[in-house]
Amino acid sequence: MARIVFMGSPEIAVPSLKALQAAGHEIAAVVTQPDRPKGRGQVLAPPAVKIAAEALGLKVLQPEKIRTPEFAAALRELKPELVAVVAYGKILPPEVLKIPEICCVNLHFSLLPKYRGAACVAYALIHGDSESGVTTIVMEEGLDTGPILMQWSESIRPEDTAGSLSGRLAVLGAEQLARTVEALERGTIHPTPQAEAGASYAPLLKKEEGRIDWSRPATEIFNRYRGLSPWPGVYAFLDGKRVIFAELRPSPEAATGAPGTLRRGPRGEMLVDCGAGSLEVLRLKPEGKSVLSAEDFMRGFQGKTPLRFE
Repeated sequence: MARIVFMGSPEIAVPSLKALQAAGHEIAAVVTQPDRPKGRGQVLAPPAVKIAAEALGLKVLQPEKIRTPEFAAALRELKPELVAVVAYGKILPPEVLKIPEICCVNLHFSLLPKYRGAACVAYALIHGDSESGVTTIVMEEGLDTGPILMQWSESIRPEDTAGSLSGRLAVLGAEQLARTVEALERGTIHPTPQAEAGASYAPLLKKEEGRIDWSRPATEIFNRYRGLSPWPGVYAFLDGKRVIFAELRPSPEAATGAPGTLRRGPRGEMLVDCGAGSLEVLRLKPEGKSVLSAEDFMRGFQGKTPLRFE
């Protein structure tokens, strides 16, 4: 069994940590991001990986910076055979990449070289892909550019959001990371360079990217909703106030009004007209309020339709 330092932060990395420990590997330490302010009260909250690591009785390190001699020295003292990285949140510097006896191995949630970067799951949905997957690579200085160790695909379901797809990829990735580590330990795996011709990037998402452009086709808007749910969410403005669309689904109905028009469909459902086609609205979250059903939202306007989102 290998001596491993695990580096990860969000919920998607937790199954991988648990899988490596369950496989019998020695987890010398878990490196995760520092606690950060969260929510309206800005109370310090630990990363999901820290919570999981402490529950497993593992040593936790939370350096503010990893590009320092102090962090490199602390990592060397742990004498890792492997450093396993899953959504840690920072690019490892060259001096850290050289420390483990075997290598630094990264689990990435796309079929590399497609969608290098932090928002790989979201971009697969935004672009309407029918397939995603996970890839393990030997880490190098570039962003997700290292040679491929193993790769597995996962079908994207029509109803998938970033939340649901991430959940499945987290479980699939954990299983495959454990297999990769076993193969690396035995020396039975040979890295394959990535094909640069097929490379694409998925940069970190910003909140403002969730604003809906209703002039776009309904299919495109729906895919953006899928990729940006649950975070940062898609939104529009009504009477100058932000409204988040918590749940949308495709509609067979053609648009009958200007893009952004909220109206009742033939079955009494709430529809928003798009540049081509329309979307059914099931749940919304008005600014400063809880999530409401489309019906409850409309009651606030005494049933007046149509309304126009901007």
